[in-house]
Amino acid sequence: MSPRNALAHAQIDPELLTKTDAHITALQMERISDAAMRELDDEALGWFSRPLPWGSYGMLARASNSSPHLGLALSRWCRHHGLLMPDVLLELSQESGIARIALRESQERPAFDALREFCHVSLLRNALGLACWWVDSRIPLLAAEFAFDAPAHDSAYAVLFSGPVRFAAARTSIAFDARYLALPLCRDENALQAMLQHALPLTVLPYRRDRLLVPRVRQMLLSEPLSTHNASDLAAQLNLSPRTLHRQLKDEGASLQALKDAARRDIATDLLQRSGRPIKQVALAAGFQNEKSFIRAFKGWTGQPPGEWRGQGKASR
Repeated sequence: MSPRNALAHAQIDPELLTKTDAHITALQMERISDAAMRELDDEALGWFSRPLPWGSYGMLARASNSSPHLGLALSRWCRHHGLLMPDVLLELSQESGIARIALRESQERPAFDALREFCHVSLLRNALGLACWWVDSRIPLLAAEFAFDAPAHDSAYAVLFSGPVRFAAARTSIAFDARYLALPLCRDENALQAMLQHALPLTVLPYRRDRLLVPRVRQMLLSEPLSTHNASDLAAQLNLSPRTLHRQLKDEGASLQALKDAARRDIATDLLQRSGRPIKQVALAAGFQNEKSFIRAFKGWTGQPPGEWRGQGKASR
């Protein structure tokens, strides 16, 4: 079908289609997608061997919206999507604390040709955007992998997928901390209805708030005290800027310094109780640059120097 009406609805100059460096706004993307989906009566825009009639994705969202937590909602979304359209199956799994949403293409599905990338990217961004909306939280990605070679516009992937992106992978998938699956859904039917009126922003606009940032930061400080010594190093591992890290922690009622102090205290007290390491080694393991600063901090935490505190613990046993 001619794209003329959809382009006019989105106020996009048809001449832009011939320019490889042309850009449109998010609002124009929303408008042309809406017009094309309605005109074709296909919310998948030609990805699959048959159309997905208008309202299909809204029906899938409603079928999962009553779930008590994100894990069940995403499981239902993946399962129901496969029932509706078996050309490409979505699979949710978790292992070793990592959750993964992966795509599996049906062997009977006709060749994707030029639409394969569009399909893979859209399916994953739809699932990720909806998941973030359901729990009202940014869900940072540990990895995004795609089963095709890097396209000429691969720089655009940083806008759509946080975290490391890899092409020519064995399968297309996104991975994130499995603890997000336990977060409760916080959207009712009214919120769902309002979202469905303008759903496209969920697929292109990242959430700022991260409801699991504090426990993620705490875990990294405990497990990697030497490589998370300063805010810049820690923020880089979280794919955030230092400024954003401090702001989001403040929004959650926490501070990086308080979390660092608590992690250092836990590491130090555990080593003093369970090992015979010299104080200097305990200080380094807890993330301190020298023994003197560690002793001063430890006295502030417990009222005693570490050697005396360790001796009292041994005496009580």
